[in-house]
Amino acid sequence: MSQLTLKHLRYFEALARHRHFGRAAEASAISQPALSLQVKELEDILGAPLVERGPRQIRLTPLGEDFAQRARDVLRSVDELAALARASSGPLSGRLRLGVIPTIAPYFLPHLIRQLADRFPDLSVHPREAVTSRLVRDLTEGRIDLALVALPVSEPSLAEHPLFDEEFLLVRPAAQAGQPVPTLDQLGRMQLLLLEEGHCFRDQAISVCKLPRLPAGEIIEGSSLSTLVQMVAAGIGVTLIPEMAAALETRSAAVVIDRLPRPRPGRTIGLVWRKSNPLADRLAELAVVLHPPDVMPQAASAA
Repeated sequence: MSQLTLKHLRYFEALARHRHFGRAAEASAISQPALSLQVKELEDILGAPLVERGPRQIRLTPLGEDFAQRARDVLRSVDELAALARASSGPLSGRLRLGVIPTIAPYFLPHLIRQLADRFPDLSVHPREAVTSRLVRDLTEGRIDLALVALPVSEPSLAEHPLFDEEFLLVRPAAQAGQPVPTLDQLGRMQLLLLEEGHCFRDQAISVCKLPRLPAGEIIEGSSLSTLVQMVAAGIGVTLIPEMAAALETRSAAVVIDRLPRPRPGRTIGLVWRKSNPLADRLAELAVVLHPPDVMPQAASAA
C-alpha cells in the first residue's frame, strides 16, 4: 500500500485552497488527471473521503476540512525546516516567495528586484500579486515568505518594517488644470472614483475623504489604477493615486495631477513577515538595505 507523502499533502492543500481541480492543478504545475489521482490515492490511504465531487465545484468533507488545516501546518513546518538550513548557510539565498499588493507591484517591484539582485545575487525572487488580506493569509499559512504592503497590517504574528512614506495625489481632467485644488472636505463631495472592494487603497481613500461606506452600485469603481485614471480623462470624476504610480499611469492620459493641501494624506510602504520564520533576522537585514523607487512625479504643489 502507498504511504502518505508530502506530495499528497501539497496537492490536497492546493485543492482545498482553490476548491477546483483545474485551478489546483495549474497552481501545482501538474495535469488535472494527475492531481485527481493523487487526491484519490490519499483518500485510499486514509480510508475515508476528503472531497465531495460535484459537476462544477467540489466541497471538502468535515474530515477534509480538518485534514487541510493539519496539512497546512505540516507543510509550513517543512518549509521552515528548509529556511532554518538556509539561515545557517551564509548570505540570504535560494527561493524567496514575495507577495506584493496591486497598487505597488507595477511601480516598485522591478526596482525592488534589481536591488535584491545587486545585494543578494544568489537569491531567486518569486513574486505573487494579491490584495492585502490574501497576502496576510498566505504569510500566516506559510505560502509566502515576505510581503510588500501598506502598513500597518496589525497582525500579531507578523513583523512589520516600514520602508518609506508616499503621498496620495489628486488626478483631475486636463480641463481643470490651473483651477484651485479642492480641500479634503470638498473632495468628499465630488464624484470620487475608487478601486473595487478588497483593495486597501480604496479603504484609505474613503478614510481620507471621510466618505460614507456606500453599498456597491452607488459609487463608480475601477479594477485598477489605470482604469481609474482613464475614467478621469473621460471626464467621469476625479481620483486619488499613490505618488509612485503617477508618472506611469498619467503619461498618456489627458489629466492633471496635484498635491492636496496640507496635511497631505499618504501611506507607509513596508515589508511584513512571520515572526516565527527562521529567516526572520535575515529578512530584517534585507529590509534595511532597500530604498524607495526614483519614480516620483512632478506634481503641482498645493498650499
